[in-house]
Order: sequence, then structure tokens, then C-alpha cells
Amino acid sequence: MGYDVRFSDNAKKDLKKIDHHQAKIITAWLRKNLQGCRDPRLYGMPLRYDRKGEWRYRVGLYRIIADIQDKIVTIEIINVGHRRGIYG
Repeated sequence: MGYDVRFSDNAKKDLKKIDHHQAKIITAWLRKNLQGCRDPRLYGMPLRYDRKGEWRYRVGLYRIIADIQDKIVTIEIINVGHRRGIYG
């Protein structure tokens, strides 16, 4: 049984703001690497400090911030954005 990927409302808005071509690359990466995977921690890095408990995934110059929920086997995508402005 693999993990299910879900998007928060903020993440959906973030994807609409990004260039259409880049948004397709990001969603394809999510489908290929995270949807149905057994261990989503293999592909990302844990965040620290005030974002402890969240995970970061890199797709080119863009970053995906996610919350991995093991009890319900779900990865909730919180934010998607360019690396310059995603952490601020």
C-alpha cells in the first residue's frame, strides 16, 4: 500500500501561478516519484527550525513543501514555488 498525494488549497493556488509548462513538470514528478511510493522520505529532505516536521522536494528551480502523514498514508502538498521565495 503506497502513499496518496493530496494538494492543499494553497498548493493549488501556487501551481496556478507557476508557468504552465513548469507546473506540468512538477505534477508529473509528483506522480512518478511520490504517488503510490512506499517511503516518500527517500526523495526529500526534512526541514528544520520553524518548519520542523515538514519535508522539501526539489524539482529543478522549484521546491515542494509537504507534510507526510504516516497514520493515514498521505502526503499533503502544502506549498509549491520558486526556490527564492518558498521559505519566506
